[in-house]
This record gives sequence, C-alpha cells and structure tokens, in this order.
Amino acid sequence: MAITNKSEIKLSIELDENRVPEKLMWTAIEGGIQEEECKAFMLSVWDGNEKSTKCIELWTKEMPVDEMKVFFHQTLTSMTETFQRATGDEKMSATMKDFCDYFAEKLQLKL
Repeated sequence: MAITNKSEIKLSIELDENRVPEKLMWTAIEGGIQEEECKAFMLSVWDGNEKSTKCIELWTKEMPVDEMKVFFHQTLTSMTETFQRATGDEKMSATMKDFCDYFAEKLQLKL
C-alpha cells in the first residue's frame, strides 16, 4: 500500500449580525501559518464533473478600496504567471501581462 501525505488549509470567517465578514483567518500548518489574519481572499476550485469553476471571494468591512485594487492587481499577476507555467502558452501569457500592466496604469498603482 502506498504511503500518502495529507496537507490541510483552513479558512475561518467571523461574521457580523448581517453575515458580513468582520475577521478572516487562515491556517496552513505545513507552510508555517497558524491562524493568520487577512483582509481578503479568493478561492477558485475546478469541478471536473461539471467542467466549471466554483469560487469564494470574501473581504472584511475593514478592507480599504486602495488595498483591494492592489490585491486584485497582484492576484491577476499571479494568475498570469500560473497560467504560463500550467499551459506553456507564451503568447497568451504576454497578453495577460500586458493587461496587468494596463490595469495598474489605469488605477495609478505605484508598483
């Protein structure tokens, strides 16, 4: 029998009386993260049976709009890098990078 390893990532959300996130915490023991607070997260998973993406996007009431813009830019940039590694599609990756640069320029993000 093959030995299997298991790794767990835990998300914890504290909600106010209107079910709006007040506090977001995450744990990834293997990565050395224990109940670390964050202001926002996006999680996408691929459902192979339905051939569709399931998403959860949450942010706290305290997440400033200027930080949300930077968060989106960094997420798009990371997705671009992941797309390139996963597909090897250099042409589309370059197009996506151009969009990330355009996004940052239009939002006047200081990078």
